[in-house]
Amino acid sequence: MTFRLADPESRYAAVRLSSDLPLSDEERSFTRAGDEWVLEIDLPHLARLEYELQLIDADGASEHVLDPANPHRAPGAFGEKSVVLAPGYEAPAWLSAPAVEGAYFEFAIRGRGLGAAVHGWLWSPVDAPPEQPLPLLVAHDGPEYDKLAGLTRYAAAQIAAGTLPPHRVALLDPGMRNEWYSASALYSRALYVDVIPGLKQAVAVAGRPVGMGASLGALAMLVAQRRAPGTFAGLFLQSGSFFVPRFDSQESAFPRYGRIVRVVRRILRAPEHPEPLPVALTCGTAEENVFNNRVMARALAGQGYDARLDEVPDMHNYTGWRDAFDPHLTRLLARMWSP
Repeated sequence: MTFRLADPESRYAAVRLSSDLPLSDEERSFTRAGDEWVLEIDLPHLARLEYELQLIDADGASEHVLDPANPHRAPGAFGEKSVVLAPGYEAPAWLSAPAVEGAYFEFAIRGRGLGAAVHGWLWSPVDAPPEQPLPLLVAHDGPEYDKLAGLTRYAAAQIAAGTLPPHRVALLDPGMRNEWYSASALYSRALYVDVIPGLKQAVAVAGRPVGMGASLGALAMLVAQRRAPGTFAGLFLQSGSFFVPRFDSQESAFPRYGRIVRVVRRILRAPEHPEPLPVALTCGTAEENVFNNRVMARALAGQGYDARLDEVPDMHNYTGWRDAFDPHLTRLLARMWSP
């Protein structure tokens, strides 16, 4: 892949590629070639790459910009990025497939011990009354999952196709995300003591819910299941932040890094768990978290979980997580919710 940036007036002293690829400064630095800057890299079996350009002027001032030579954009939690699509890449078919109509209900459930309520939205097929028992999918970072990855659009399309039965989706707002989702015992307790029971009071739920999350949200969902057997029927975990010092020392500046490492270590070292259940994990082939996800998947399988890690050709972003819903989330939910 060749990246080019025109600079006929020599405005920049250096140009670098800014992405989640694990590249050294030398590997991501453009080379001056006449009136432009050029960088050639090998994409490691990726279907997509989201990136920005870091521009550095003669005074050392730096800014990150979208690639002016590339019209393709991808939405993200921190704004748009430029995106390169590999030949043959196709967005999921369910994005344009027929879908049932849905309705949103806003909720706020007091989380004892948090000093705050857990807010969110509950999505249901529009023709499903609250008293009708339906399966429930509970998503951390729910509003972001919905806006940036089309989670309820996915649900509506799967219901319309008959691939999955009618169900509801609880979109949990992350609140104080870095604190709550970083293996917090207080948040875990609020989730299984207050939030899940509160959702069951609002609508009839068929069976135990399935939990899902990405990055820290995946970690928080697994931690809650470990601390409260009987809460969930299965888990869908994407690019989980299961930090271990061997692979994740670059994250050590994160304020709750130590707590995450301690909790993850306890999970990995446990010989067994009283409630091993189906867990589907996905992670990008070239992202930093792939190593700790491989370790976690092996550990859970060794403890009796039906754990499967599928590595996908993308990185740590909502579009990559979206593209993994089908078949990986579909397979898990069809198994959990089959008659």
